[in-house]
This record gives sequence, structure tokens and C-alpha cells, in this order.
Amino acid sequence: MRSHYCTEVSEKNIGEIVEVCGWCNNSRDHGGVIFIDLRDKSGLVQLVCDPVDSQEAHSVANKVRDEFVLKAKGKVRARGEGLENPNLKTGKIEIVVDKLIVENASEPVPFVIGDNSVGEDVRLKYRYLDLRNKKSYEIFKLRSKATIAARNLLDSREFLEVETPILTKSTPEGARDYLVPSRVHNGEFFALPQSPQLFKQLLMCSGFDRYFQIAKCFRDEDLRADRQPEFTQIDLEMSFCTQDDVIEVTEALIKEIFKACGHDVKTPFARLKYKDALETYGSDKPDLRYDLPLIDVIDIFAKSSNEIFSSIAKDKKNNRIKALKVPNGDNIFSKRQMKGFEDYVRKFGAAGLGYFQMKEDGLKGPLTKFFTQDDLDEIIKISDLKTGDVIFFGAGSKKIVLDYMGRFRIYLAELMEIIPKDRFEFLWVVDFEMFEVDGGDVKALHHPFTMPKDLNAPIDEMESIAYDIVLNGVELGGGSMRIHKPEIQQKVFKLLGISEEEANEKFEFLLDALKFGAPPHGGLAIGLDRLIMLLTNSSSIRDVIAFPKTQRAQCLLTNAPSSVDNTQLRDLGIRLREIKKV
Repeated sequence: MRSHYCTEVSEKNIGEIVEVCGWCNNSRDHGGVIFIDLRDKSGLVQLVCDPVDSQEAHSVANKVRDEFVLKAKGKVRARGEGLENPNLKTGKIEIVVDKLIVENASEPVPFVIGDNSVGEDVRLKYRYLDLRNKKSYEIFKLRSKATIAARNLLDSREFLEVETPILTKSTPEGARDYLVPSRVHNGEFFALPQSPQLFKQLLMCSGFDRYFQIAKCFRDEDLRADRQPEFTQIDLEMSFCTQDDVIEVTEALIKEIFKACGHDVKTPFARLKYKDALETYGSDKPDLRYDLPLIDVIDIFAKSSNEIFSSIAKDKKNNRIKALKVPNGDNIFSKRQMKGFEDYVRKFGAAGLGYFQMKEDGLKGPLTKFFTQDDLDEIIKISDLKTGDVIFFGAGSKKIVLDYMGRFRIYLAELMEIIPKDRFEFLWVVDFEMFEVDGGDVKALHHPFTMPKDLNAPIDEMESIAYDIVLNGVELGGGSMRIHKPEIQQKVFKLLGISEEEANEKFEFLLDALKFGAPPHGGLAIGLDRLIMLLTNSSSIRDVIAFPKTQRAQCLLTNAPSSVDNTQLRDLGIRLREIKKV
């Protein structure tokens, strides 16, 4: 129907007859001559409908409104002197229309295409209109390039793309499953996969050697800006490999994806042990685009005359006292601001927040009276304090202190606007703890199929061969070497409190497969939505998913989830119980 996309028409086409199609972005009547900005996926071109050139085309143009679908045929000419539009790729030319067809009319649209001031609920309800925005198209064009680059790279590395089931068995993987009732087997349920984890391990047991999939995954969990009930991940698994092999392939994959999207990424990426990440940045996904590390000062505070500090410092295993230096902070923050910082950290469990100011004659602040001059000098030395610097302190239980000081680090960086927006900083976090131990409750930090480094280590110190990849403070994905020996898997289940009966009930198919010569294997999954969100500098993954759900896990476009007919429920053997409203 067209000879050119809108922005393909250029000065080279002056004097030629062209045909273009698209939507009316807007129209203007200037002294009887109607100008229409026609929009397609490529951008805009100006149509001129002059009754002198074509009375018929002018008559049609007079009825055109925003978002009408049009087909136009006409001659390309240069715009008059002083009438060029430098903001448009086609700003030096226009098409004088001799034939204009309205392929479809449009009702008045609920918002102007591209107006981001419109509430998200409205934009999601009319998502097909929101996606007509050129910015949205560019996001999905880039997403397409990224997935094609991923497929090509993995194909060149002899990975085989295999689709795994969407209807599968409910297994404990850390979040709630979405359940699908079976009509054929009343009272029994399928689950939508939280990941292809078990199936890709089975493919390794099948001798497929290298697998990948652009996989849809589902998790019934509370939503945030970077989460959706259904999401997409680049999933891969390798046999006869080491952690370094998986990391090397992943770095090559990311480099290729970023290259396809116009960015040069330097490899190899930095690595940081899980424990060091927590101790230095208060997070297992630190943003390394800026500095502001946490400094351990518990030994100095142990000598403090303040009983609260000294008693906390006695238990170095379970407690922490961390300092955070802000260069020139004394000249950046007012005293009122610094007092307000305490209110911020209290929201995350802090009992308080102390600070010193580095003046020309030494450290000043309400806490200095609890330290000797030698101790204050040691704080200056260990923190490398200069005149004008401020140093904040958090003290208490290890988990709480690392959490709120890590959050405080990010809060200050954002407040001071020191985070580079045009930089990609990758990091591997490795050597994760095998288990989360809370009293007598033991949970797998990743999942129960992760290979432990040493099964004989104390349970609260046991590390796993697991690795996460982090980009600009966002966890892009993660993986691990898997347990390929049934006796090791049974021991891990036992440590997790999973009985042999329960293990066989939930994982019998995997445990059986491990008994028939499973190779050493490992893999990783990268969140594609998060990756595209960071690549396009979008504020939410909802911007990079064609038809996303809201934060309440609803699709406003289709009004899903919705009630279903009682006949359907009866076929499934389901009866809804009425919940009394209080």
C-alpha cells in the first residue's frame, strides 16, 4: 500500500510521486490549505492538501481528525524558504497530495499520543494508543534487537533453543505459584512455572549439553517497579562446565546485546564476594557507579565510654558498627538535614544515627565526648577524613545495620545527585551463603538445587557456588552450579527440613534423573525486562512490556482477572466461597 515509510521520504525524492500510510498526528487549516502531519512507526512527514492541486484530496482532508488512518499519494517538493522544520527528519520536504484516502476514522482519543502527563491507569487501559508513541516503538524495536542478538550469540556458541512446559507441577521456588485447575483431574492443579529450572536440568540429564530459551515465567508475589506477575528471562544451562564458563558465556552474551543496542561494554566484569558486598555496601546488589563505601569501625567503638556502643561492639559476630563518609558533606548538608537523616534510617529499624563533622581543628559532634583523642584520630585515619567531610555511624544487629546503612548510602547518593546516568557498571556477586538461617528455620538462599562449596561447613557459614549479575544496583539475574549427585541433593533437602517422602513427592522426577548419570552442570537466567528497562533508562518494567499488569496485578486493557461462568467452575469441580465483608 506504500512506496515509502514516512521518514524515508527525503530531498532525494523531490519531484517524485510517493505513497505513504499512517495516522493523522495533527492537522491544520492555513488559509484554506490543509496541512497534515502523517505518522507511522518511522516518524512524521507533512502532507499538503491544496484545493488548487486536488479539490478531491482537499475535500477529504477537511474531514480528517487526529488518529484517522490515512493513505496519501502525491509529489514530493522542498518546503519554502523559512518554512523548514529542523526538529523533523523530514523537515526540509513535504508531500503535495493529489489523492487522500481515509482507511479508517477514529473517535476522539482519551489523551494525546505521547503525553506522559496522563495517568498510568488511563494509558494502560488504552495501551494500544499509548504504544503509538514513537518512544514506545523505539523501546520495543530495541527489545527486539536485544533478543535477536541473544539468540544469535547463543546459537554461535552451540546452545540449543528448547521450549519447556508452561503447565507444570507446583514446586517450592520461593514465591507463590499461579495455579491452574485441571478439568480432567478434578481437585488437582497445574502450576505456571516460576522458572524453567527443573526442566533445564532434565535437559542436561538428557545430554543436550547446552540449552537456552527466551522464557515466560510467572510469580504470584507483591509487585514493585521492577516486578510483574509474568515476566521474560533469557535462560541458559550448560553441561560439563565451571562457574567461570557460565560467567564467560554470560559476559559475551551481554556484550553482544549491548553492542546491538549501540553500547560498548568492557569485559570481564568485576567480581565481589557476597559477604564483602554486604559489608562494604550494605547490599548484595551494590551500585558501583559511585563510591561511598561502608567502613567497619566496631573495634574503635569497642573502646568508647558509651555503654550502648561498647556493649554492641562486644558481639562482633552478630552486631555491626558501620561508618559512611560523605566528602565535603559539612558544606552540602545543613544541620537540620543531618538531623532529618535519623528519621530516614529509623524507617528501616535503626535505633539512631550518629555523625561527626571534620573541622580544621578536628572532629566535632555530640559523640566526641565518648572517645579519647587517640580514638578520634584513628577514626580520621581509617576514614581518610578531610576538612569539610561528614561521617555517619550506624550501630546494632548485623542484618539491620547493613540494611539501613546500605539504603542510606543510596539515599545520600541520589540526594547529592552523584550517580552518573550514562554509565553501565556491571558486577558479579559470587560465593553466596548456601542457606538463610533464622533461629531454627533454614531456607535456601537461591534454590535447593544449588551446589554447596563444602557440605561439611557449619550450616550458618556454608557457601554455595552461586553468582548474581548486577547492573547499576539492579539484580539482572543469577545462577549457580547445580547439584548433579543424588546423595548431595538428599543431604541438602535434609538440611532444609525436607523429608525423603516430601522430596519424592515434589521432585521425584528430578531425583530419578540424577540417578541415571547426570553430568556436572550449571546455568543462569537474565531478566530481559529489567535489562531493557536499564538500557532505555525507563522508570519501570511496565514501560518495556507490551501489555503489562498494574501494581495490583490487573490488566486494565482486558479487565483481567475477571469472574467466569459458573458452568466453567462446575466443570473444574470448583465452588467459590462467599467472603463476608466486615
